[in-house]
Amino acid sequence: MTSSHSRRRSHEDYPLADRSPRRSHSHNGHNGGLPPPTTYSQYKRRRGTEAKEPRSHRLIQPAGESGRRGFHPLKFLKISFRSASRASLVCNVLWPVVPAALAVRYSLPEKHVLIFTLAYIAMVPCANLVGFAGQELARKFPHVAGVLAEITFGSIVEIVLFMVLLSKDMYEVIKAAILGSILATMLLCLGLCFFAGGLWHEQQTFNEAISEAGSGLLLTAGVVLAVPTAFERGLSASAISPGAEQLEIKTLNISRVISIMLIISYAVYVFFQARTHHGIYTQSYEEDEHRDRDGHKDRAKDKLTLVEALIALAIGIALVTLIAITLVLQIEYIIEESAISDAFMGLILVPLVEKFAEHLTAIDEAWDNQMNFALSHVLGATLQTALFNGPLAVIVSWGLGTTLDLNFDLFNLVMLLLAILTVGRFLQDQKSNYLEGILLVVLYIAIAVAAFHYPDPPHGEGGGETENAEGGH
Repeated sequence: MTSSHSRRRSHEDYPLADRSPRRSHSHNGHNGGLPPPTTYSQYKRRRGTEAKEPRSHRLIQPAGESGRRGFHPLKFLKISFRSASRASLVCNVLWPVVPAALAVRYSLPEKHVLIFTLAYIAMVPCANLVGFAGQELARKFPHVAGVLAEITFGSIVEIVLFMVLLSKDMYEVIKAAILGSILATMLLCLGLCFFAGGLWHEQQTFNEAISEAGSGLLLTAGVVLAVPTAFERGLSASAISPGAEQLEIKTLNISRVISIMLIISYAVYVFFQARTHHGIYTQSYEEDEHRDRDGHKDRAKDKLTLVEALIALAIGIALVTLIAITLVLQIEYIIEESAISDAFMGLILVPLVEKFAEHLTAIDEAWDNQMNFALSHVLGATLQTALFNGPLAVIVSWGLGTTLDLNFDLFNLVMLLLAILTVGRFLQDQKSNYLEGILLVVLYIAIAVAAFHYPDPPHGEGGGETENAEGGH
């Protein structure tokens, strides 16, 4: 093997090497670093040695550095109660409702309306805690990974609700909630983002890469979700119909295959955003940080440590699960005893509370003129529901031997596709204002009013029986 002395002599014999990048690097190494490698294996070992040290220092990003370690109870409570924004702080005022909802559930089990109302309100601070803990964790990651992590943590509430509804065989409510979650995020949340940002700015702009990729994927996901319904509706009244029972089986099989394909599509989308094209998104997020109106205040705020953020997330998920079970147990009674229909419960009420934390985060970002962040949260949460959370419920149902499919009610599906086209048109010019925000909110309210008056299917209330989830509606 060549010695360091012979290597230095070889460079002296060839003065031109001083001008090459390798010689420059060698010179720097001679002043205290590692000598230049003479074999590829040495090069790999050197690169590994150099990479280890920075990674340990860059494990926590500067924006998420708390300056503390471990768990400090008083600091933890203070930061968690203060939350991420003033709107989140207001939500934390509702924490006394959480024990009240649990107490009423066990002490007055026959008061279904009261239990449902308290549990619905109690879900707000619990979901807000999950969202805040996810946001604190996301700050500790690089930009793109942080946004993806925050969207994922924000969807935990939705996944928990879907699983609890699935355990009670409430298939109609689940299917309405899948589409309702997409509508609530895409119309109500995005509309409020446009409106909140438009109050401070005559016109806001966002990156083309975020809007194009998001709206294109959303339209594709909407069309794919419509395939089982189109198949069932097209054949049910056709002369070549295989019969009701066979048609239900074929529709169920199609739904399961489509669910697998959608989950694969979501994995590819995450890989696209986090690995191959992360530079485009990182640049957009850095631009947003520069134009953040109160970024200096956010940077000055106390932050949770990594341990505290994980504890907050665990507490939030546990409380969300308890409240979700309490809420879901009352849905059947609420539908039977009140004028609320399956469509309104699944399409409007359930999605509003499950996406609450994500909505607050996105609206706060739009208010601070961070439209790329806001749009990423809106489109990311919408795509996660369409490509992952909804299909995941179908796959879990398959594993449990039950029959949840993607054969949606025609009214809900038509509203979804029309809403996707409307939002795509608003995103086309990469500009937004408060008028567009108001129009999106009006569209959501119109759908909510129609859902309130939409009658339940004649074969049962709430899809309580397994066979109610099969066939046409």
